[in-house]
Amino acid sequence: MDIKNLIESGNAILGIEFGSTRIKAVLIGENNEPIAQGAHDWENDYVDGIWTYSMDKIHNGMQDCYASLCKDVKEKYGAEITNLKALGFSAMMHGYLAFDKDGKLLVPFRTWRNTITAEASEELTKLFNFHIPQRWSIAHLYQAVLNGEEHVKDVAHFTTLAGYIHWQLTGEKVLGVGEASGMFPIEMASGQFDKGMIAKFDEVVAKKGMPWKLEDLLPSVVSAGASAGTLTEAGAKLLDASGKLSAGIPLCPPEGDAGTGMVATNSVAARTGNVSAGTSAFGMLVLEKDLSKPYDEIDMVTTPDGFPVAMAHCNNCTSDINAWVSLLKEFADLVGANVDMGDVYVKLFNKAMEADKDCGGLLAYNYLSGEHITAMESGRPLFVRTANSNFNLANFMRTHIMSSLSVVKTGMDILLKEEKAKVDKIYGHGGLFKTKGVGQSILAAAMDAPVYVMETAGEGGAWGIALLASYLVNKNENEKLPEFLERAVFAGAEGEKVDPDPEAVKGFEEYIERYTKGLAIERAAVDNLAE
Repeated sequence: MDIKNLIESGNAILGIEFGSTRIKAVLIGENNEPIAQGAHDWENDYVDGIWTYSMDKIHNGMQDCYASLCKDVKEKYGAEITNLKALGFSAMMHGYLAFDKDGKLLVPFRTWRNTITAEASEELTKLFNFHIPQRWSIAHLYQAVLNGEEHVKDVAHFTTLAGYIHWQLTGEKVLGVGEASGMFPIEMASGQFDKGMIAKFDEVVAKKGMPWKLEDLLPSVVSAGASAGTLTEAGAKLLDASGKLSAGIPLCPPEGDAGTGMVATNSVAARTGNVSAGTSAFGMLVLEKDLSKPYDEIDMVTTPDGFPVAMAHCNNCTSDINAWVSLLKEFADLVGANVDMGDVYVKLFNKAMEADKDCGGLLAYNYLSGEHITAMESGRPLFVRTANSNFNLANFMRTHIMSSLSVVKTGMDILLKEEKAKVDKIYGHGGLFKTKGVGQSILAAAMDAPVYVMETAGEGGAWGIALLASYLVNKNENEKLPEFLERAVFAGAEGEKVDPDPEAVKGFEEYIERYTKGLAIERAAVDNLAE
């Protein structure tokens, strides 16, 4: 009854995140705990060489996700949502949504997944002396300029998916600073887009005949906790097709999935990091100061409250492990062993804990696709050993788990060893950590740092953006985001901790040395083995 009253009185808070394969909604209560959920599954389309989602898919997916949430609320509590205390939207970062002065979409949405901006990425990195990844929005805009695309002269505004949704629901063209940092570099002192880099960009595009200035095209940047507008009447109807939801609900700044992942794992404070390990992987570390120089392997973004974050982004993680586990399950079925797939994972992961710490001389590359950090434009999954390797099941499994973290480690080692960045704790989340203690202990060895795993991390980015909406309306005066999360959400709960085992750390260092030398094998496979 308490939750029913909370919902009916309009005091629940909602977060919705548009992920690559699922739109998810999480409704939270007065203690910031999830009380209801909704979801809509979707897939991107490959149209004329572009990975995209149509506007109909975006709008219909959002409505279906919200309707799914309302159904869950009705079934659990017999309640209907007519008002909310606060609301927030998040989405996969980067990409390119460009509009003319009348708000008309000029070209289909170009998502982060597209790798069609190599020339722009390279030129802008040189121009700014700052690494601009291909997936960043500014790389997409500049590539359109370089391509001489007809639409580009008519661009009056461009944004990300989260920014677009927020604009449609509030009329406000704004981004949270973390999301904005994946569009264009942020000047850390001001928390705004870097004016010096904007001036350099304008000078270059003016010579190419562009009639606009970049500053006029970009959204406004706001930090977590700041007001980012309210739900309009039109926005309420767009979100809730039933027409029951009221206008006037305050919205927090729209954020990207990197920022909401940081919030959901309580890793927004300096010297904390998080590693997401699922189909793909990324490692992030909140820095105490800027890096001494740009690195092609490292993306610089920010926390939702504007602190510098270094990110190592990897395309591959658990997919090759899944393929091997499926193969071993097939053998189990062949010999008549009636074993559940979940049990297969648990047994094989736990077996990896019996292995030699350096995997006994075995080596694996989990590259189903290319990896920027190791300079592979495409991938070939490989398993390699010598005649003298200690080839057994434990070493085989540990090798593939360590392989899944090796690209992240390669990137993070730049921060920890070359930049001497400090890390007090790492939070792990994603499928690699489902088997208790295994992925966690191997990540601790990779990072040589304590690794924490919290049960709530599984709630994901939709919960993270709901927490940012809660921060907007529930923070104390002058309370910073890390302080709010500690007080109102996690209350000192750090999750289960695993400290690095010195022998395992040594073993991973030996493995990564072998892995780095062996990249020549992967290179040869990419060059000589047709897909």
